[in-house]
Amino acid sequence: MFFLDKLSCILLFYWVCFTSLVTLVKVKAALFTMNSKGDPYVSNQPITDMLEAIERYAQLQPDYPVYNVLGEEHTYGQLKADSDSLAAHIDQMGLPEKSPVVVFGGQEYEMLATFVALTKSGHAYIPIDRHSALERVSAIVEVAEPSLIIAINEFPIENPATPIMSLEQVREAYAAQHAYDLQHPVKGDDNYYIIFTSGTTGKPKGVQISHDNLLSFTNWMVTDKEFATPERPQMLAQPPYSFDLSVMYWAPTLALGGTLFALPSAIIQDFKQLFATIFSLPIAIWTSTPSFADMAMLSEDFNAEKMSGITHFYFDGEELTVKTAQKLRERFPNARIINAYGPTEATVALSAVAVTDEMLATLKRLPIGYTKEDSPTFIIDEAGNKLPNGEQGEIIVSGPAVSKGYMNNPEKTAEAFFEFEGLPAYHTGDVGTMTDEGLLLYGGRMDFQIKFNGYRIELEDVSQNLNKSQYIDSAVAVPRYNKDHKVQNLLAYVILKDGIKEQFEREIDITKAIKEDLEDIMMSYMMPSKFLYREELPLTPNGKIDIKGLINEVNNR
Repeated sequence: MFFLDKLSCILLFYWVCFTSLVTLVKVKAALFTMNSKGDPYVSNQPITDMLEAIERYAQLQPDYPVYNVLGEEHTYGQLKADSDSLAAHIDQMGLPEKSPVVVFGGQEYEMLATFVALTKSGHAYIPIDRHSALERVSAIVEVAEPSLIIAINEFPIENPATPIMSLEQVREAYAAQHAYDLQHPVKGDDNYYIIFTSGTTGKPKGVQISHDNLLSFTNWMVTDKEFATPERPQMLAQPPYSFDLSVMYWAPTLALGGTLFALPSAIIQDFKQLFATIFSLPIAIWTSTPSFADMAMLSEDFNAEKMSGITHFYFDGEELTVKTAQKLRERFPNARIINAYGPTEATVALSAVAVTDEMLATLKRLPIGYTKEDSPTFIIDEAGNKLPNGEQGEIIVSGPAVSKGYMNNPEKTAEAFFEFEGLPAYHTGDVGTMTDEGLLLYGGRMDFQIKFNGYRIELEDVSQNLNKSQYIDSAVAVPRYNKDHKVQNLLAYVILKDGIKEQFEREIDITKAIKEDLEDIMMSYMMPSKFLYREELPLTPNGKIDIKGLINEVNNR
């Protein structure tokens, strides 16, 4: 009897070992997938917590680079130590629980370390780019009411009501090397970051993105077959942190233990430096707006021969045209080109598709992707009814990636956010069509909101800022589209104040004076490239400027 029991135990042990091995083989086989081009890649596992992922890699690979700024490397171990020590310092400051904190700067390593530190200490961060116009910075601080401003670059507002922590103080906090115990990190529905977009009233709107929202996006990106994101991705970090496209590079990179290669804006402004720097970066994944890729392609050396490491292009922020994708395919014939789409309010993107040669050969406009599995996306009519495949209407998105709304702006939140079939939902304001194959097709904006050079711009916002000039009586901004349905440039129709025209010899001199007058009020990307001076502007029956009529005039419709 004893012998039989012993034999049974032995047999049971070997059976468990065998089944475990079979299971392991099956799991590995399931993870090993073929992408749409027939190339194998390892499918990554989803994460359950962003901080846990960062902490895990700090333990597993402390000496592996997480951030590289023009050759200056910072490791996962350093990121953990610096963010721990800064988080401990922030805790000692006694800030209100879960209060938002503004972080002002560019592409410095300290920006990333500060974001991580704030997340550890339970505070959402509000990134503001160092090149932001003074009025915009003031408006964000006014709306957000932050408990602290961390200025990685010199903050442009003198003596703000909110306390400021300087770069020197941040580095002193790093040097203190305090350990940190994660007791109250950002989690669940807590705001992870808040990104401000343009607003129709002149005041920007702060889109609140929670930790759960971020997980929904990140896990889709690292597991989706369209992106086919590799392990330890080597990512270009070019879009500023105040632009939610930045989440498309830092989130999957930190989730998968990769390296970010930062490209400071000062480099981008100098073409010679830009091209010299780009070619020296050992990146595999290029993440940017299509416009930035167009800029890179001004150099003939931007090709697979000179940049053999590039395997993926991730595009979002504006429409990827067939023309741009074709040029890229010619330059990088074996690279994967991903066209993604989505509003900031639905956490970066809600759909993506790998561009195929067939698409480039047959389509005039590229599809904007297959939608996320956890984010039911529908086309609805004006009455809010779902439309069948093939019919055009407004794109709405629902599910766990949808923001809880705009910070301290219940009125605008109520206009854009709602519940649809029991899930939180968002009106994108974009026109679209869904195919029977599940591909989303883009049809343009429903209102006067446009995407220009990757930035979302409200025409009314531009017009209101133009009207602040001492030279202008009335003005309106109008987009001019190219044949690829992409905004080519912004024009301004202007009525000057009495007596202004006589003060200048040429219209070009008036334009120069207006631009200088608005330099501290308007973001550079919002400034119209051409000014058209008129004695009067066409009006609608309601007495408002006929913007649609002017758009038709500019585009010869």
